Amino acid sequence: MKKAIFTLAIGDNPMYRAAVESFKVYGKKIGADVIVSDQLHYKIHVNNPKFDASPAWSEKLYISEILKKYDRVLYLDADIIVTPWARDIFSKYPDLDTVYMFNEGLHRDRSEQVTQINAVLGDVNWPKESNQIVYYNSGMFLVSKETGLFDKANIEEMQAICNEVKFYDQTYINYLIRRDNIKSVGVEANFNRMQLLGHDDYQKADFIHYSGRGYRQKVPMRELKYIIDYCDMFKDSLSEAEILKFKQQAWHWYMLKQYRKTKLPIPLLSAVFGLFHPQHKY
Repeated sequence: MKKAIFTLAIGDNPMYRAAVESFKVYGKKIGADVIVSDQLHYKIHVNNPKFDASPAWSEKLYISEILKKYDRVLYLDADIIVTPWARDIFSKYPDLDTVYMFNEGLHRDRSEQVTQINAVLGDVNWPKESNQIVYYNSGMFLVSKETGLFDKANIEEMQAICNEVKFYDQTYINYLIRRDNIKSVGVEANFNRMQLLGHDDYQKADFIHYSGRGYRQKVPMRELKYIIDYCDMFKDSLSEAEILKFKQQAWHWYMLKQYRKTKLPIPLLSAVFGLFHPQHKY
């Protein structure tokens, strides 16, 4: 059986580079190829969206092409760390006719998104669990050819919803599961450990998802927190020089964000912000 891990990583965000490295370590351990999209294959126009939206989110459709060569694909957002102790999700969830995702609907009310997409693409029935609408997070999902998840998906429908529906790509995948009667099962939280579950013991998970604020707490930027955690988790396999480079790149990324806000010179910004966050400045 041919297995692939797929992600989208465009640009030089150090978090993306670390994520891909963690995926490669995991892929080698479980016998899966890692495929990275560093350019977009689908043209979508995001114009005056009602909610935060990116044209890059449509790239999940590319999984339909990958499934022409691979039997199963694990999709991971590039703000996920696959920890060195992660279990083999392919063997943990083996049914080829089933899409496996984490049901965030148990923890957040997503009925608004259901209403939004039904209004554009037509009504479908959404099941409930514990009296909450079943709504999966698409930062991680495991899909096989046999599921048919993307058989009827198309960029035209994504275009129709991208300016109208919150989390348009994620909501669209949930919609496809309902409309096309795709079998789906919710995975345990450790395979998509999100901040909405709190901070306790999150570092023990298999896949840690740094969406939103990304566990940053007192760290000023999620990319900084991500790199701190990544370097700590992989300290046994990273050299001191590699760790230093990752942390320098993360600090520079933080400074670039401040530069876009202030247009002040980066050396000045680094000196000033270094006074407030000396433990993160490299």
